[in-house]
Amino acid sequence: MAKTKIAVLVSGGGTNLQALIDAQGKTLVSGKITLVVANNAGAYALERAKKAGIATETLIKKELGGQEAFETRLMEILDSHGIQA
Repeated sequence: MAKTKIAVLVSGGGTNLQALIDAQGKTLVSGKITLVVANNAGAYALERAKKAGIATETLIKKELGGQEAFETRLMEILDSHGIQA
């Protein structure tokens, strides 16, 4: 049975992300974190993801022109990684 692909949205240090990474294969068995998306290019969570071999993306709402553009781009990224919203 294929595991559900999971994306985690982050903005800071990533302590919750680290807990999820640590839970993979133990308590998190039906899904696999395959993408981490940050709204802050300096978020340490991106480093945690990279160390775990997880793909990362950074989306800055202000750079994209607002909430609607942010959400549209986020959906495109999720789709490109095979993650169902």
